[in-house]
Amino acid sequence: MRAMILAAGRGERMRPATDRMPKPLLPVGGKPLVVWLLEALARNGFTEIVVNVSHLGEMIERALGDGSAYGAHIAYSREAQALETAGGIAAALPLLGTEPFVVVNGDIHTDFAFSALRARAACFGPRLLAHLVLVPNPPHHPAGDFGLEGGLIVPGADRRLTFSGIGVYRPELFAPVSSGAREQLARLLREPIAQRRVSAERYDGVWIDVGTPERLAAVERLLAARAHERT
Repeated sequence: MRAMILAAGRGERMRPATDRMPKPLLPVGGKPLVVWLLEALARNGFTEIVVNVSHLGEMIERALGDGSAYGAHIAYSREAQALETAGGIAAALPLLGTEPFVVVNGDIHTDFAFSALRARAACFGPRLLAHLVLVPNPPHHPAGDFGLEGGLIVPGADRRLTFSGIGVYRPELFAPVSSGAREQLARLLREPIAQRRVSAERYDGVWIDVGTPERLAAVERLLAARAHERT
């Protein structure tokens, strides 16, 4: 089963740091943010990994190389201009194959066990097109994104959770996206959600959306505390 890390974004809220370095390479806990994800994926058995790149993408490619340093093989999907989430995934489909695959946002820090997603994919019925990992709403996103009921994403729910940026997808989900088109995943999911073709689970462990310098500092404090506990 293959995995993809979304690493093509501009990181506007991280400027000026991201004017000279792509957000996935920002250091935290002694190594780039994206390396924590690469190592976690490889540790959980995902050794064929696609990384999409755009803004300062050559820096990401030089830093990560072919992935062998992390126990994986990396293939790069290069975008002249960032294609948003669904557009970037659609452009990478030739590298991802014909089976369900995992996608992870390149700007999160989590201790989620990615190996669990293999079982989720194995249980996909003929109707399911996607499985999302949801988390409790963080302070910066109190309204949440999706309602969860009976293991399915449901539209119009009063109580909603936040999408973690972790999911499993069938390639067919991206068939409506034209080659090279910019498309957001949330918009692409609307119809399948209305048709009850998207499942989900709640995760209550460590998860931080590293979208601002303050949240990057929060990850730094978390990792420092863990290192102190081990000494």
